Amino acid sequence: MLRFAYNTNGAANHRLADAVALIADAGYDGVALTLDHHHLDPMEDGWERRAEALARDLSARRLGCVIETGARYLLDPRAKHEPTLLTPAAEGRGRRVAFLNRAVDIAAILDAEAVSFWAGVPRPGVVREQALEWLREGVARVLDHAADRGITAAFEPEPGMLVETVDDWTALDLPGLTLALDLGHLLVTGEREPASAVHEFAPHIGTVAIEDMARGTHIHLPFGEGDMDIPACLDALEAIDFQRLVCVELSRESHRADSMIPQSLAWLRACRAR
Repeated sequence: MLRFAYNTNGAANHRLADAVALIADAGYDGVALTLDHHHLDPMEDGWERRAEALARDLSARRLGCVIETGARYLLDPRAKHEPTLLTPAAEGRGRRVAFLNRAVDIAAILDAEAVSFWAGVPRPGVVREQALEWLREGVARVLDHAADRGITAAFEPEPGMLVETVDDWTALDLPGLTLALDLGHLLVTGEREPASAVHEFAPHIGTVAIEDMARGTHIHLPFGEGDMDIPACLDALEAIDFQRLVCVELSRESHRADSMIPQSLAWLRACRAR
């Protein structure tokens, strides 16, 4: 059977402990933890103690974990997602690497299946070749740290970023780097049908995110409200015997997380029953 998790970026109005309890009570197999200022701030003193407490909670509830690093204003309160691995200032790129390495450290404490991260958007005036050089340098540093800690590093193509398609991910050609496959993103870019991509990249997938999505529009939608063939995606994941967590990501649904968390899993289970 497929194992499902729920991303805490869709429970941003809840305390982390309360979000974990909601996810567990709904029957999920794991939590996709987006590190953020309100959900285990990795840059705040005491992060290690809080991670150890969370590890005990997850273990007691028999929940797996994936670490997500897409918090919008964690590193810079004035610029969304900045600094990135593409930021012109070396100090900024270094801060992003330090954050990702801290995410790996937290993943080791939580025994997480993977740490997912992305490239970022090049700043005006930065040519693609230079951005790719900076990106490869930064990712290599994260990969080294992840290898030392025994953690899977998974890179996510993100619409609008330097690496936005699975073909862009392939072109990075970095040994040891797995693919964080967000199935909805494939409908946004139009590069592949999601189920086909699951089969094509099966040996390389480190983690999977799932949601509904309208073709060409990057808005994460509740199941049944977009154009995704969710049953086909689940069929494909079962066909490749995907053992890792399949993470539901509904980042715009925090205002109704109390209902959306159980509703989403019920929808997926009903889909499999049919």
